[in-house]
Amino acid sequence: MTRNGRLGVGIIGAGRVGPVIGAALAGAGHAITGITSGSDDDRAAAVLPGAPVLDATEIVRRSELVVLAVPHDQLPGLVAGIAEVGGWQIGQLVLHTDPAYGIEVLRPAAERGAIPLAVHPAISFTGTTVDLRQLQAAFAAVTAPAAVLPIAQALAVELGCEPVVVAEEDRAAYAEAIATASEFSRSIIGQSTALLRGIGVENPGGYLSALVQSTVERALREASDPL
Repeated sequence: MTRNGRLGVGIIGAGRVGPVIGAALAGAGHAITGITSGSDDDRAAAVLPGAPVLDATEIVRRSELVVLAVPHDQLPGLVAGIAEVGGWQIGQLVLHTDPAYGIEVLRPAAERGAIPLAVHPAISFTGTTVDLRQLQAAFAAVTAPAAVLPIAQALAVELGCEPVVVAEEDRAAYAEAIATASEFSRSIIGQSTALLRGIGVENPGGYLSALVQSTVERALREASDPL
């Protein structure tokens, strides 16, 4: 970390999550050292304009904080592969955004002196600047070694989120909760809009918008009520 607390941040993963995380950290004053190429570089460039497009090895070499925002099944191999070529650096922050993994998946990096952090912002990413506003109202699950937990929490705050500590052994249950809420909501809304469309209702998504939002907000209030 630099003397004034600003970091050189590299993003590995140019899907819906990585560019948004980069843009949020850039907005907090950090410098983006680079981002890997992805399936939609134009969209990534719109969210994170001017960021150099580099390969993963070069991003790791240049960065004080490396954000790993890759699909769940790719994360272990990516971390191990970079370790095999000696890429991770002593004191380098390595942060992944996967809900299901804690810091154990980052062990190959930690064994080479890097600092492992797991921060998952609890929003449904669209990969656009809309997500930056959503982050401001979101929570983030944070898992890190006790000595560096404040660093992970501070980064979550800089993303705009309120950090909530989730223990390593609880990450699987946390991921199941996130998946259940996300997938069930999409499935039910898909079924409802299909039924309305079938009886000739135009714009069924718009028709259900107020109902769904008010119902979800009421359910969330009731779930948060300690009584």
